[in-house]
Amino acid sequence: MTKKLYYESAYLKEWNTSISGSVEREDGVYVTLVETAFYPHGGGQPCDTGYIGELPVLDVVLENDEVLHKVAQLPAHTEVNCRIDWNRRFDHMQQHSGQHLLSAVFRNLYQAMTLSFHLGSDYATIDIGLPELSAAQMAEAEQEVNRQIYLNRSIVSYFVTAEEMAKLPLVKLPKVTEDIRIVEIEGVEHNACGGTHVASTGAIGMIKLLRSEKQKGNIRITFKCGSRALDEFNDNVRILGQLSARFNTGKDEIIDRIGKWENDQKLVLTELAALKEQNDIYLARELLSAMEPGSRVITHISDTRTLKDLQSLAVKLTALTDLPVLLLSAAENKVVLAHSGAAELSCGAFFKTHLGEYQGKGGGSDKLAQAGFPAWDSAVAFYNFAKGLF
Repeated sequence: MTKKLYYESAYLKEWNTSISGSVEREDGVYVTLVETAFYPHGGGQPCDTGYIGELPVLDVVLENDEVLHKVAQLPAHTEVNCRIDWNRRFDHMQQHSGQHLLSAVFRNLYQAMTLSFHLGSDYATIDIGLPELSAAQMAEAEQEVNRQIYLNRSIVSYFVTAEEMAKLPLVKLPKVTEDIRIVEIEGVEHNACGGTHVASTGAIGMIKLLRSEKQKGNIRITFKCGSRALDEFNDNVRILGQLSARFNTGKDEIIDRIGKWENDQKLVLTELAALKEQNDIYLARELLSAMEPGSRVITHISDTRTLKDLQSLAVKLTALTDLPVLLLSAAENKVVLAHSGAAELSCGAFFKTHLGEYQGKGGGSDKLAQAGFPAWDSAVAFYNFAKGLF
């Protein structure tokens, strides 16, 4: 059985040991060590990575109380020097200890138990047993959890027997009945946990609550601790600085400037929509007046108009004539077919029948259909094919 050094000290970064066994599986080679500080997946915490000799540790799993280390190949020597990826390990320690403290704060403030914990590569989440959580409560919880960090309370871990455990004020009873490991935050809580933790709440650094959202009748809190929280702050400062420079104003006035910019944009878009409407009407009348006698379909190829623009033009045209309308966008390789309802033609059915021959995809109703094509040649070929049928 592997001796689990991560239980003795979460701060151990390097050690020498021997390879005690190996196994080859479909997904790679796994080795066992006489002693290991590599933490395996478990309790919501991802595994450690690092090196066994010169081989990178790709994964670490726990099976039947044995720690298996995935490597690309068997090490060349039995005696090996092992090294933890300390940045990754300490990050996990900060997030996990932060989760314990944050869960305790929500429990003490709002009697809300933590139902689940997820530690991802970018952020962490807890689901708490509350149907609602106001912005004021979020702010209060964040203030309190950081106050507990500033108190620099000690965090210790130790194993207890079932009899000793019965005397402790545990947050909840563990599933195991032996080798029970307790993580104690001084003056805050006793929690059964097998993860790695910092030595005091001060080492968590800081906790920033990012957002809350409803999740299956409960509340999910997304947060970052320590270096992740600092990185989040620095990213926000960088973005805020760029916005300040873009709008040529101080950070306190950015929201007002963005509001004014949005209002200006709405006015511009309203004016643009009105101009496009007038342009569509003008073009529709121009296309009708330019029709040759005996024409059975109105056709037009646009170099700049989008599918949405063509659909709008088609509506204008079908309001003025009973002839089918066939339009092609060179900008997007898309085709629109429409009519007022007088033609004995289902646009959608026509597209469904013929699009496949030209690698086109689309559809629509009896009176309006649209399709896109992977290349201009395909779009033109379908356009000419449809045009020739009328």
